[in-house]
Amino acid sequence: MSRAFLVVLDSVGCGGAPDATAFGDEGANTLAHIAQACAAGQAEEGRSGPLHLPNLDALGLGAAIRLASGEETPGLQAEPTGLWGAATEVSKGKDTPSGHWEIAGVPVPWDWHYFPRTDPVFPEELLLDICVAAGVGGTLGNRHDAGTAIIAEQGARHMKTGWPICYTSADSVLQIAAHEEIFGLERLLKLCQDIAPQLHAMKVGRVIARPFIGSPDTGFTRTTNRRDFAIPPPSPTLCNWVQDAGGHVYAIGKIGDIFSMQGIDEVRKGSDEVLMKHLFDLLDDAEGGSLTFANFVEFDSKYGHRRDVSGYARALEGFDARVPTIISKLRPDDLLLFTADHGNDPTWRGTDHTRERVLVLGYGVGSKAIGLCGFSDIGVSVATHLGVQAKGPGRSFL
Repeated sequence: MSRAFLVVLDSVGCGGAPDATAFGDEGANTLAHIAQACAAGQAEEGRSGPLHLPNLDALGLGAAIRLASGEETPGLQAEPTGLWGAATEVSKGKDTPSGHWEIAGVPVPWDWHYFPRTDPVFPEELLLDICVAAGVGGTLGNRHDAGTAIIAEQGARHMKTGWPICYTSADSVLQIAAHEEIFGLERLLKLCQDIAPQLHAMKVGRVIARPFIGSPDTGFTRTTNRRDFAIPPPSPTLCNWVQDAGGHVYAIGKIGDIFSMQGIDEVRKGSDEVLMKHLFDLLDDAEGGSLTFANFVEFDSKYGHRRDVSGYARALEGFDARVPTIISKLRPDDLLLFTADHGNDPTWRGTDHTRERVLVLGYGVGSKAIGLCGFSDIGVSVATHLGVQAKGPGRSFL
């Protein structure tokens, strides 16, 4: 039986979204701008020269970027040998749940609630409920900020008071950071789980637990024990379609959290390095008829939000170097698709995601130009490959 491997390179957008202006992102282009910065010698930290992605480019990466946006792609000029195209999102968000749900065949049918750009940002009644749930006398933060910055600023006070650090971003999200050893990891996870239903009722997409370790003297570091408590998808997704048809669904990274474990049989987590090992293992061992759905988050979390062009380029090059091993482990009837959930242009203003089209690259069906498609077409195509009935919008490009 055939298998499908759907791999999301978190935030690896390729520009050209027709509604980017509505999000303040007209002209943003994660991949093209990284390639242009590398070619101009502006991304030399830990690497050097033009962006080197020969394996993804051979599938059609450069061609997909040019199709999506018309931007120049220095260093990415290969003639495509795989399936290639670019996908456009219709959901009214540039966030993780919106992108992943729509990839899995379920566009978001509502408007997300976003916390206003005020300081303080959260309603008093919400903060009181967090205090009650946590058993503390107050909270810290209470504003829009980057996680690493607010933890560096408030970490010492958090260690003295035991008060959780609450913050948000341009996404529909409440993030709660706490020291993994002093506050306690399980306590933080329970706090986020307990408060999540209240946020979901507001149509806030996620409550994210952000554990960290360290001290004021050594500095603070976020751990890999992050957990997202996401609002459940409004209808069955690709994961459910496969599971209902008797197929096994493996989730790598934060996929299980994003889908609130609906339609998920098995979860494997860790750093992106560990996640790659999980992917290699499942390429060897995943059963026939299965879907392996993976998210590699560090492009976004470590480099996009921090506007680190060199780091983003290094991460892309490191991933590209693994592509031959991934392909070598595929069975003759397998389908491999690479895509993304949104953009996060490290050359762009601010620290937030950017509204962009995303790459669609594939191996297992020969050379095939699919043109511009919708996010939902990705899920329908995977279902078609597996012989599973698609129960959402979209069309197969296979």
